[in-house]
Amino acid sequence: MECRVSWLGNGGMAFSAETGSGHLVNMDGAPEAGGRNLAPRPMELLLAGAGGCSAFDVVLILQRSRQAVSGCEVTLQAERATEDPKVFTKINLHFKIKGKDLDQGKVDRAVKLSHEKYCSATIMLAKTAELTYSIEVISE
Repeated sequence: MECRVSWLGNGGMAFSAETGSGHLVNMDGAPEAGGRNLAPRPMELLLAGAGGCSAFDVVLILQRSRQAVSGCEVTLQAERATEDPKVFTKINLHFKIKGKDLDQGKVDRAVKLSHEKYCSATIMLAKTAELTYSIEVISE
């Protein structure tokens, strides 16, 4: 896996990343750090990546378990250290899983498997942060 990040210059703190799969993602800093708030912060993208990684796992596991899942939303709340490096110290992922006749046990198992075995992002972040999750099943 590779990625190329380039500073966009112009006196600001904006960067563009080109991923190995050929996609572009822009990032910017907060105004107090010289940015112009034109794109997400790099740490926000890291948090979003963790949510996306885990949601991907959960949906895939539920589909393979023959569950009629029709929606998956993950809301992440994170706390960071106050001193540099300002790593994540706590992250909570709240899953809202929607579907028809979903088996609560299979939903719980899917989220647990993601966090304990499959999601590289959350497993890596768990090295510095206390990870917790909660699950809400919404029936159609």
